[in-house]
Amino acid sequence: MADHSIYQKATFAGGCFWCMVKPFDSYEGIESVISGYTGGETENPTYEEVCSETTGHYEAVQITFNPEVFSYEKLLEVFWQQIDPTDSGGQFFDRGHSYKTAIFYHSEEQKEAALASRQTLENSDRFKQTIVTDILPAKPFYPAEDYHQDYYRKNPLRYKMYRKGSGREAYIQSHWGNSE
Repeated sequence: MADHSIYQKATFAGGCFWCMVKPFDSYEGIESVISGYTGGETENPTYEEVCSETTGHYEAVQITFNPEVFSYEKLLEVFWQQIDPTDSGGQFFDRGHSYKTAIFYHSEEQKEAALASRQTLENSDRFKQTIVTDILPAKPFYPAEDYHQDYYRKNPLRYKMYRKGSGREAYIQSHWGNSE
């Protein structure tokens, strides 16, 4: 039986949350990956409200993980390889505040690790433009509607078409050499 007292939360906004679940979902030490909304002021927002750009929320994923098996630093590495960290207007063809990238830290240790990882990426010269992904304190996280959860499993063909059609897959391939 797992000792759940050691589990921690990590919260990442990387554009469309459908595309942010699968990359984290298969690693040992990841207990769950939930699609939802965070960073805004509206309590219990709906998908339609968040898409209206009036709530201040981001589409995000909240990951429950065992840091003794899969570290927060490893989560950050996976996160950076799923996004365009230089795009301040959204991600790929999803535009607007709700699709911007951000790391929401749950502790000072997570904040320091996120800042260090962003600086390492900035110093790597992998990207010509400045890294604009925000690092923000965690706010309440509201799970998205059931039909958004595990979208890649429930709708594998639509998920693949969306991931490819949005430009995310080609971007990841060109910058990181992998497509998941």
